[in-house]
Amino acid sequence: MSHDFSSFPSSVLFVQDVAGTYRPAQADEVLQAAQRLLLSRVRNTDIFSSPQAVRDFLRVRLAGLEHEMFAVVHLDSQNRVIEYVEMFRGTVSQTSVYPREVVKETLARNSAAVVLVHNHPSGAAQPSRADEALTQTLKAALALVDVRVLDHLIVAGADILSFAEKGLL
Repeated sequence: MSHDFSSFPSSVLFVQDVAGTYRPAQADEVLQAAQRLLLSRVRNTDIFSSPQAVRDFLRVRLAGLEHEMFAVVHLDSQNRVIEYVEMFRGTVSQTSVYPREVVKETLARNSAAVVLVHNHPSGAAQPSRADEALTQTLKAALALVDVRVLDHLIVAGADILSFAEKGLL
């Protein structure tokens, strides 16, 4: 089956529906496809051998949100990514995080370590006192089940702050 795409600008991306027909992709479809591609590049890779890939994925996934999202990157004993899980959605300025639920998800995935992640829709990457307290609470709760917290990342627009790099872990 031949398709004539000549009437569209070269910058238009197309998607194929279940019937095999091509149509111009919607912006959210392009973003979802980019997120799936970036996640596939991150999954099963050592988080320390490809930190830029992880940061790129997190930036694409969280930077544009208008609400806070708290997520966990689950890692195996070799620090390879098992899964990225968005756990709690909040408002424009805060999210309620429940340590019990984080521990349950971590045990369900048999994670050896985690990287905590949340975004600041305000664009300010600086951690709040509440962010620092939450990190310590989760670190203590996860330590009880032998799971290490390797980092807590704050995504604020194009910036990503690392608690580990700032000595806050």
